[in-house]
Amino acid sequence: MILADKIMELRKKNGWSQEELAEILNVSRQSISKWESAQSMPTMDKIVQMSEVFGVSTDFLLKDEIEMEQPQVVDDNKVFGNVKKVSIEEANKYLQICEAAAGKKAIGTAMCILSPVMLIFMAGLQESGLVSITENAAVAIGMACLFLLIAGAVALFIITGFKTNAYEYIEKEVIETEYGVSGMVKTKKEQYKDVHVKHNVLGTVLCVLAAVPIIMTALFTENEFYVTASVCVTLLLVAIGVFHFVLTSVVWGSYQALLEEGEYTKGKKAILPKKERVMSIYWIVVTAIYLAWSFTTFEWHRTWIIWPVAGVLSGFVSEIVELATKKQ
Repeated sequence: MILADKIMELRKKNGWSQEELAEILNVSRQSISKWESAQSMPTMDKIVQMSEVFGVSTDFLLKDEIEMEQPQVVDDNKVFGNVKKVSIEEANKYLQICEAAAGKKAIGTAMCILSPVMLIFMAGLQESGLVSITENAAVAIGMACLFLLIAGAVALFIITGFKTNAYEYIEKEVIETEYGVSGMVKTKKEQYKDVHVKHNVLGTVLCVLAAVPIIMTALFTENEFYVTASVCVTLLLVAIGVFHFVLTSVVWGSYQALLEEGEYTKGKKAILPKKERVMSIYWIVVTAIYLAWSFTTFEWHRTWIIWPVAGVLSGFVSEIVELATKKQ
């Protein structure tokens, strides 16, 4: 049996996909595919690494005359350290907590997006002269609403955090589910699939349509109040769209965490600590830039643009950190 066949055989006997093995070895899925189809050979350091991962000798991998004598099943405790077992009771409790937390997290996120709306609206009213109010009063009312909404959002995040902390290991550590858990989760995931798609479609449509009020206002009027009002409507549509994204992502993510799929595979859990540190620093920097720009210029109706831009860039930053970690 040649090396290509041995790699494929050992991978399948341990129940890993090509992608999962690639994450464990810190290589691309295409590399695994080429090794298994004998299109290329792994380097010596990867052969040594595979011998440790599969629990076989390098001689077994390199010498064609040595055949597979018995199934080589890898103990996840040796590859990933201590592996925690999840019972069906724990799995059901975790799913219930995530489902309950999904709404609170979605509302909190929407509140953060809506927090500058009153400030922008009051500034537009004051500048247009539609109400008799001083600039300082308009700013004070807007800032009060902004901090109230942010405080409420933070409170929701803290409450949900306390409830989910006990099950944090499911999302961050390598787990082993007891008999019946995987089947139960797969069934619930399949039942929720249509709802997940609907939430994502609705969220996407709302976020795309969010640009329409600003575009229409720019085409038909230059009135400062209408321009300001269109920005408020845009933020409202974005907030509702993001609400649907967060709501379904939390529930869908709980299924993936128990099945160790998507963002919760064994390989991705291994690089999660470093990824979390970098992303924490990233959002602290973004927040500092937003506050510095806003309090320096007091152009809150413009500075909000930082958040959607930062949200898009966060995906690229996350991927760069993941690729850099894998390369290391």
